[in-house]
Amino acid sequence: MSTKKISRVLAVAATALAIGAGAAYAAQPAGQGGPGGWHGHFMKELTQLHDQLKLNADQEKQWQAALDTMKQNHEAMRANHEQIRNQMKAAQQQPILDLNAMAAAHQQVEQKDAQLRQQTTNAWLTFYNGLNDQQKTTVSTALKQRFAKMEARHEKMRERWQHHKGAASAPAANQ
Repeated sequence: MSTKKISRVLAVAATALAIGAGAAYAAQPAGQGGPGGWHGHFMKELTQLHDQLKLNADQEKQWQAALDTMKQNHEAMRANHEQIRNQMKAAQQQPILDLNAMAAAHQQVEQKDAQLRQQTTNAWLTFYNGLNDQQKTTVSTALKQRFAKMEARHEKMRERWQHHKGAASAPAANQ
């Protein structure tokens, strides 16, 4: 596993403290949120975790701050991606593409998004660091369950890919 991938997994894990949590939601591509679906399921799990933690007043403030940060940053990221889509559409109207400008715009959005993800991570870590050991155990248990589900889902995807890849190469082998 590459350093970049390990770093991303650690960032997700830290931010995820609320069952697959903040960063996963904040990094969710535009158009996948909204009522029901992944977003609705995520928010339901987040609410269930919140209820299990029995937060005191200070912890509740930190929870709300982390939740607000996550939601605001998610919306900012969606706006960033909409902006880049609009720039790409405009660039396609030119007879000669300015690939340097397109790459620079993309890089700029990536940097903004990285800052937003880090803000979200920091907000959730501030909340997590304010929990007692019993509450941290509750969060840890929820995360471990979520990670196991994610790994099972990834394994299923790998199996499908291998099956698809094998099926695609079979006709070529018979020729």
